Amino acid sequence: MAWFKFFQKKSAITNSADIWRELLGQASSKAGIPINHKTVLQLTTAQSCARVIAEDIAQLPFKLFRDRPDGGSDPASDHAVYELIKTKPNDWQTAFELREQIGLHLVLTNDAYIWLNRVRGGIVELLPLEPQNVKVIRKDNESSYEISLEGGQKQILPKSDIWHIRGPSWNGWQGLDGVRLMREAVGLALALEEHGSRMFSNGATVGGVLSTDQSLNTDQVKALRESWEARQSGTANAYKTAVMWGGMKWEPMATANDAAQFLETRRFQVEETCRAFKVMPIMVGHSDKTTTYASAEQMFLAHLRNTMGPWLSRIEQSADCNLLTDGERKQGYHTKFMRNAYLASVATDRAAFYAQMYGIGALNPNEIRALEDMNPYAGGETYRVPLNMTDPANPTDGNSNNAATP
Repeated sequence: MAWFKFFQKKSAITNSADIWRELLGQASSKAGIPINHKTVLQLTTAQSCARVIAEDIAQLPFKLFRDRPDGGSDPASDHAVYELIKTKPNDWQTAFELREQIGLHLVLTNDAYIWLNRVRGGIVELLPLEPQNVKVIRKDNESSYEISLEGGQKQILPKSDIWHIRGPSWNGWQGLDGVRLMREAVGLALALEEHGSRMFSNGATVGGVLSTDQSLNTDQVKALRESWEARQSGTANAYKTAVMWGGMKWEPMATANDAAQFLETRRFQVEETCRAFKVMPIMVGHSDKTTTYASAEQMFLAHLRNTMGPWLSRIEQSADCNLLTDGERKQGYHTKFMRNAYLASVATDRAAFYAQMYGIGALNPNEIRALEDMNPYAGGETYRVPLNMTDPANPTDGNSNNAATP
């Protein structure tokens, strides 16, 4: 489709109509800061949270598998989708880059849209769409997608041509607007950042009024203001001594930063922004003095389980439903993130757990291998226990001398 070449170009706002489309559904926060996906990313905490989730989605191997009769699974490298999601989804992106882009779209808008370029019924390309260029049309419980093209043109595509990944949803067919939901928390954080910047640009001196009992004309007022700002504004003039003359008085009008608990409020907004993204503060470099190595490790594991787990499962199931046919799913095809790549740092703990469970006959070797994304082997389905204990599968074969006595 020739019209789809525009997606390879970086979109830009070129007229008022584009601006309104960009801001549609967005509004200024109560702090007075306009909030949309671009201003949200200007906040370092929000940007870090978005990158943490998007990069974690991108760095995990994501592959297509086919189930085996023995309960294992093998990479389905002969399937067209395998290469698209593992290595090269289109002509200009790697699979890492596509998943990273999908992650950013999901985190900020709770919607990600990928056009499925089909040739003779098979998917040959995965082409990401910018969320602000897509409108979901819902009619008679069926969805279609209106795509905004260059020049103001629009194209309606059926559901079968769009891979729509949804975040948390109220209506079931479109994700909640993530930017709007976090608008106030991000707006306050940006307002605090702007306040701090303006404070230091004015020499870390609070605003106030120069007053005098003398009558000054317009030129004198202008000259006085310019003279004061030239000598007292800017970080280079911070903490210099001001010399007042002619009965001048300085009356501060703004609240001192310590009285407003400026730094404490900024720290709290880091935590508040992390809550909005459901990211643990330690993942963006924010921790308190009570954090130890052991507690930090558990926090990282909690991040993998509580923050990333739902996103990964959401993408896996969405991929299965949109990239595979009903017949392929019945044949055992499925996508999977290789989550054990996350757990390399806790291999010792996993090995100790498996050894204990194997030693009491709670897990057999094949069950352990399945937990490690490894295929079973012949004979590995047998449960084993130490010689001085009864075989759980054949109680009569146990050593009667070791039976429990009253």
